[in-house]
Amino acid sequence: MAVSPAKFLREVRSEVTKVTWPTRRTTLITTGLVAAMAALTAIFFFIVDQVIGLGVRALFGLGS
Repeated sequence: MAVSPAKFLREVRSEVTKVTWPTRRTTLITTGLVAAMAALTAIFFFIVDQVIGLGVRALFGLGS
């Protein structure tokens, strides 16, 4: 079933008007929370990696 490009664009425009867009404040808060969680996750895995590395070095007597 073929749809004309003009009809498609009209339907797209109609659907876009139904979208509830977030406010600038909501977008900034959400972006900040995502950045904070990414930083906390990076710190967590850095610490876990260091602890595992210490354990492996202790187990195999590597390093000083």
